Amino acid sequence: MRLPSMSQPFLLAPIAECAPGPPGAQLRLAVLGARGVGKSAMIVRFLTKRFIGDYEPNTGNLYSRLVHLDGDHVAVQIQDTPGCIQMQEDCVQVLDSLSRCVKWAEGFLLVYSITDYSSYQSVRPLYQHIRKVHPDARTPIIIVGNKADLLHARQVQAKEGPQLANELGSLFLEISTSDDSQGVCDVFHYLCKEVSKLQHAGSTDRRRSSIIPRPKSPNMQDLKRRFKQALSSKVK
Repeated sequence: MRLPSMSQPFLLAPIAECAPGPPGAQLRLAVLGARGVGKSAMIVRFLTKRFIGDYEPNTGNLYSRLVHLDGDHVAVQIQDTPGCIQMQEDCVQVLDSLSRCVKWAEGFLLVYSITDYSSYQSVRPLYQHIRKVHPDARTPIIIVGNKADLLHARQVQAKEGPQLANELGSLFLEISTSDDSQGVCDVFHYLCKEVSKLQHAGSTDRRRSSIIPRPKSPNMQDLKRRFKQALSSKVK
């Protein structure tokens, strides 16, 4: 059953903020996609388990929250983004904002609506842009087909999402933000886990690279032998 639509500030207010931590102490996620695919609704659904279907155009909100993950509370920052790949007069400014967001984030959800084929076509250039900024193939990117409850209005066939994800080497999931909060939570939880793994791997690599090999202790017997040889040659 779909919950009644409510205004955005009504539901965002109760979400408890977490105190900002030191750099690296938080998981930084970004949700990208064309306008109207349900990015904001997905984030709020994840953080509150509630659904709102009516939003004003998003200008890019940053949510900083404590999330329960595998028995621990983890600080997560989620950057919501406007429909930044639709051509418009301020396109250059929006793309610059998108680039800063991509540089900042460590894990990504690329969202399209199954009822809007143009939003599906936007996924590939977004993916390619992320890979240019983060060439490390370990950077997690998940492609999400949203609004799976609107099958009567489907424009993107069920097989097209997995095909694109397989071609790009990404993960894929088709969900309904309005009907299934668990599917939304599964997507975010998996992304959080992958970013956490990447952070731990990066810290391990940094520790290894910072270790300076200890010089070998000199062989005292060899030094004595060479010293005696030097003395005997002088005597001769």
